[in-house]
Amino acid sequence: MASSAFISIKRTKVPFSLNSFSITKFTLFSTLIKDHHQKFSPQITSPPVPKKLPFTVSAHGVTWNDPYHWMRKTNDPDFINYLQQENLYAQSFMKDTEELQKGLFSEMICRMPSKISTPPELWGPWLYYQYIPEGKEFPVLCRKLAAESKGWMKTVSSYVIGIAGKEQILLDWNEIAERHGYVHVGTCRVSPDHNYLTYTIDVTGSEQFVLQIKDLRNDRVLPTLGVEGVVSVEWAQDSYTFFYTLSDQNQRPYRVHCVKLGSDSVHNVPLFVENDSSFCVDIASTKDGKFITVNSNSRTSSEVYVINAINLQTGIQRFCKRASGVQYFLEHHHGFFYVLTNSPNAGEESPLSGEYYLARCPVENLQSTCLQNIIEPSEDIFIQDMDMFNEHLVLFLNKEGSSSICSVDMCMITNCEEQMKIDELNPWFFPLPSDMCTIAPGSNHDFTRSVYRAVVSSPVMPDVIVDYDMSRRTFSVIHQEEVINVSHNTKYHSNNGERSRNEFLGTPLKKEHNIQNNGVQRWSDFTEIYSCQEKEVTSHDGERIPLTILFSRKTHKKGQSPGLLHGYGAYGEVLDKSWCVDRLSLLDRGWLIAFADVRGGGGPDPSWHKSGSGMNKLNSVSDFISCGKYLVNEGYVHQHRLGAVGVSAGSLLVAAAINMHPELFQGAILKVPFLDVCSSLLDPTLPLTVLDYQEFGNPQLEAHFEYILKYSPYDNIAEGVCCPPMLVRASLNDSRVGVWEAAKWVAKIRDKTCTTCSSSVILQTNMSGGHFGEGGRFGQCEEAAHEYAFLMKVLGES
Repeated sequence: MASSAFISIKRTKVPFSLNSFSITKFTLFSTLIKDHHQKFSPQITSPPVPKKLPFTVSAHGVTWNDPYHWMRKTNDPDFINYLQQENLYAQSFMKDTEELQKGLFSEMICRMPSKISTPPELWGPWLYYQYIPEGKEFPVLCRKLAAESKGWMKTVSSYVIGIAGKEQILLDWNEIAERHGYVHVGTCRVSPDHNYLTYTIDVTGSEQFVLQIKDLRNDRVLPTLGVEGVVSVEWAQDSYTFFYTLSDQNQRPYRVHCVKLGSDSVHNVPLFVENDSSFCVDIASTKDGKFITVNSNSRTSSEVYVINAINLQTGIQRFCKRASGVQYFLEHHHGFFYVLTNSPNAGEESPLSGEYYLARCPVENLQSTCLQNIIEPSEDIFIQDMDMFNEHLVLFLNKEGSSSICSVDMCMITNCEEQMKIDELNPWFFPLPSDMCTIAPGSNHDFTRSVYRAVVSSPVMPDVIVDYDMSRRTFSVIHQEEVINVSHNTKYHSNNGERSRNEFLGTPLKKEHNIQNNGVQRWSDFTEIYSCQEKEVTSHDGERIPLTILFSRKTHKKGQSPGLLHGYGAYGEVLDKSWCVDRLSLLDRGWLIAFADVRGGGGPDPSWHKSGSGMNKLNSVSDFISCGKYLVNEGYVHQHRLGAVGVSAGSLLVAAAINMHPELFQGAILKVPFLDVCSSLLDPTLPLTVLDYQEFGNPQLEAHFEYILKYSPYDNIAEGVCCPPMLVRASLNDSRVGVWEAAKWVAKIRDKTCTTCSSSVILQTNMSGGHFGEGGRFGQCEEAAHEYAFLMKVLGES
């Protein structure tokens, strides 16, 4: 897709995707290999007390003392010892939940099928697929020749790997994890001739990815390559030349290298260098593979270069120079570049809105000033992204506040002589079972295909892989995630064989114009067991905030049940509300789970992000507080049984809300938390700091500094208040959010707030992992079981 050219580097736990080779819900393939039965130390009755060292901080005439600044030195033996003591205290605090954790872990494992696999994707002569072997943590990327597998694709049950045909294993995450103790695969790219696989791996958690190239003809990793700090990789059409981006000491991708296999050295003169520290460089191949785009992007501006992937001798050509507030994303189709841009007039600086247009220009006239506008947004439809095929254009839209995808016949686009709206192009909107569903791209490598694969999900519907035939305007349900041992003795199947009506819950299709379906297709969900409601909550300034509420129809008790409110609210990212089978362990015990789509995240229009970031960040905090109060005031949860959870930048949201209203939340989970906002943003040498100025503001500017100090969680802990119990999880090797942020927060909470209450604030640090924590399927279950046990301990089980 076009906007994948904007490299996503932020303080967030973003879902990792293996360039479309991803197993549904097992996308963060990184973990520590360890025993899944926790061993607890003898009970420790009081938390550790870290040392204090005088350290004065000054900015814009304001001076304050930070006695825990010394924790920034993560190799300090005293700091390591402190983290270890905190881990022992956390284990002791959770000792009385040991049996509960084991029970929860067992529940989660029992819901998993023994084998997990993806439907195969036909790409060239090969069928590519992934599966997780029985008893293993991680996936295996495989392929087999399509000619050997014609009968193998007839039914979903045949997706179970290894029953027919010769299988070639391309990459086994388990093998890497067992060798190094940790694995995080960053990117994978198969060469156009299918003979080579490039991939990047991190085996420390530091996200310093090492480039590897494997010759698939002899199953051999080339020994001469091992470049560190690689972010993205793309192949030229000759299948011997490839390009990669390299990151600097602050993990900012800033250089593009071109390498030809067989050369003596990969450390050749870079093809492109970006010296502006507020810009990141990414490379992407057009869908037809004929061009590679080099995109130098900040949060608001971009500069784009193009490389002819067929004729490399033409070198690198600039498409546009950067203009304030203007973004460009390119695709190619039969001699034309199609450009997604938020500038309705080519090259115009500071467009009035963030709305995107589709424009084009001939390849031979590669200049942004020569763009012809093709599609413009309408009042209720905003273009967010695009994907391009030989006969169809796929558009990712926000339609009336909800995400949707449509396809348009390319003949309508190529023959377009004047700017049109989407509705005038006879679009086919991909059918969804309900407005609460999310739809995400699947693996769609083949430019010539007319079938688009997508993943459809909702809080009450396990992930469905759907093939949308854009020519016939029909769809096929290819695969649905299998869930077994669901509550009320319901067994859920995901195959297309015989189905008992008592075992399946069917949902009719959402009505749309110009849609045909296959008649027998059924979307299967658990709406008879679990209720999912969408509400709007009025915030402090009258803005209406979307709130999604999920609970069990049988076990939830109005006004009595505990609840958990999720929030994120940063980088324009939509809060993940897709199906998560582990949540059933809370729902079946009467818990309510809610998702607050506060400003700063993804929303109904492009302004939603801007209205909750930078000098508007307090809006997102107020939105979250309003949603929490709504759950209590409307009787969805007991007034003393509401918890909150935030991950990375989402922890800023939760912690700031707790500082402002400590009585509202009775428990919280903060994971890899971004809490010491002001100090971190004042240090431009830290990874991501300069890039984050556009998201949170630049405290080097006095007005921004004063505003950030209003909400920075670490700087707003009130003296003597009763704080709620909190589980704070950090990772020692986290390069996105320093481990000291969590450690300093916990130390200061204990130092300033009520001693009795703060003893229920625990810090748990992964001493060898990174930002993405436990990623294997068992590791994820163990982590969830631990967190749920903490919530049940502090808020009650039912």
